[in-house]
Amino acid sequence: MTKKSRRARRGVSKAAQPVRITRPVKPQLAQAAVKEVNFQEEYYYVIEDLRRIGLIALALLVLLIVLALLIA
Repeated sequence: MTKKSRRARRGVSKAAQPVRITRPVKPQLAQAAVKEVNFQEEYYYVIEDLRRIGLIALALLVLLIVLALLIA
């Protein structure tokens, strides 16, 4: 047999109240001023960094080839 609960049960439940759902209002954003950007002036250092990375990668590749020939 199941054990009886000592809590009193609620005899009458409240009727469900209707809930009104509204659509969220999107705030109107101000138009941002579009600025012309000269990427060559902004990122002048990128080409130097890419060249440096390429030289390091080439040097490591040559080193791996030389080591493979010496060990084999």
